[in-house]
Amino acid sequence: MHKKIYKFSKQILVILVLTTAFSCTKEENTSNLSETIFVRHKDADMPAYIHGNATDNIFLIMLHGGPGGIGLSYRGPAFDVIENEFAVVYFDQRGSGMAQGSYSEEGITIDIMAEDVLALVQVLKKKYGDDARFFLMGHSWGGTLGPAALLKDQSDFLGWINVDGSHNTKGLYAAYISNFRRVAAEQIELENEVSYWNMVFEIINSVGTQYSKQDMYALNSEAFEAEYTLEQTDIINANVESDYNTILNYNLLTLFWNMLNTQSILDDDLFETIDFTNRLSEITIPSTVMWGSHDMVVPINFAEEAFDNLGSSDKSLLFFQKSGHSPMFSEPDLFATKVLEFMNEHKE
Repeated sequence: MHKKIYKFSKQILVILVLTTAFSCTKEENTSNLSETIFVRHKDADMPAYIHGNATDNIFLIMLHGGPGGIGLSYRGPAFDVIENEFAVVYFDQRGSGMAQGSYSEEGITIDIMAEDVLALVQVLKKKYGDDARFFLMGHSWGGTLGPAALLKDQSDFLGWINVDGSHNTKGLYAAYISNFRRVAAEQIELENEVSYWNMVFEIINSVGTQYSKQDMYALNSEAFEAEYTLEQTDIINANVESDYNTILNYNLLTLFWNMLNTQSILDDDLFETIDFTNRLSEITIPSTVMWGSHDMVVPINFAEEAFDNLGSSDKSLLFFQKSGHSPMFSEPDLFATKVLEFMNEHKE
């Protein structure tokens, strides 16, 4: 989830629309939207890139990973299919991507970032009409931010899609250690990349049993290396390449400045205090939990914990058998199919 990973008032909003006029688009052709809007909230200007079919006035808001990730990085084979049926809103969160602003420790908390998500909903309703309807999806860190927003107000959302997201980042440190032990033992027994997995044992035996920032970084970084190793042994599918050159949409200086500063401000709070487990029962909208069976970045026990604790009477749990942390890239066809099934089932 890290650098590779992790009732507010309507009067606080100022909307800047870059590629279209601000007026409601009811008369416009909404079957193939390609628009960018900005949301201004509490000293931040945050872009939302809207692509796809809004004929039914239904929008899937995508919360990226990080903290410090970028919204448009998710465009590709899976979301191309989703965009054919519904509009997708790729949101650059506060302190991420091309978002602008000056952030102090008080100005970039998860509480404020959750308000940003709800502010985005109000901007979209202002532009596309009060009858606009929304699904919320969060991946990795977006799966932390999503519950934070829904616990403030879930009334505008038709459903919640949690993709390998951690509702309990406080528990990640201990989960890394136990998950590395389990997977390393399994792979050594299978005689897969034995030297690498023996090295993993050395790493987890060298870190402390209590959280430390340095050890957390090391474990998180190794989680991505472990997934690469699982890919080399054909346990995880290789990621499918995107047709989009996403980086061309971003100013690299802004991108990396945001990434470094956002992470440095949020780190301690993120990995030492955030745990929504006991409040997931308050999320009662239809929900689905989608997870890579071999996720090393947010281990699989978080999927089962999220599903068990969600308060929705209409919820599902799905594992992607050839995926790690990002099934939208490793099994894009199946991922798109399952997302569309969920959205079509709950769009009315």
